[in-house]
Amino acid sequence: MATNPSLVSVETASGKFQQTVRVGQHEFFADEPISFGGTDSGPSPYDLLLAALGSCTSMTMKMYADRKGIALEAVHILLEHSREHVEDCSSCNNDDNRIDVIDRSIILQGDLSEEDRRKLLEIAEECPVHRTLENRIDIHTTEVRD
Repeated sequence: MATNPSLVSVETASGKFQQTVRVGQHEFFADEPISFGGTDSGPSPYDLLLAALGSCTSMTMKMYADRKGIALEAVHILLEHSREHVEDCSSCNNDDNRIDVIDRSIILQGDLSEEDRRKLLEIAEECPVHRTLENRIDIHTTEVRD
């Protein structure tokens, strides 16, 4: 396998849905909860998606605060994913009129002015993962045979 540091490798593991995920030097399991037939040995795919958004948001806010000299001590982000039925959805392009919704709550800690807080929340919208999720994504799939 290639040694590209940005390559993510996912491979079937021992459980019914358990997957071994390798990212650079990191390795962990992804799985489904027991209620969905998994063994709950790791985060679910949607958990990983939310973790990517939350960590990118926090890192982006922290980088901005450091660069601007804002006294941001800590960021705590809570995220939830749901699929909501939408009666009249002009942006829905799927047949079942459902839209994926991510609720993101951000707790900022530090000696922050109202302006600091406003700007940090504005910057949260600019994290690269947030922008990727809001853009159109083309996923190209190819089979690679051994």
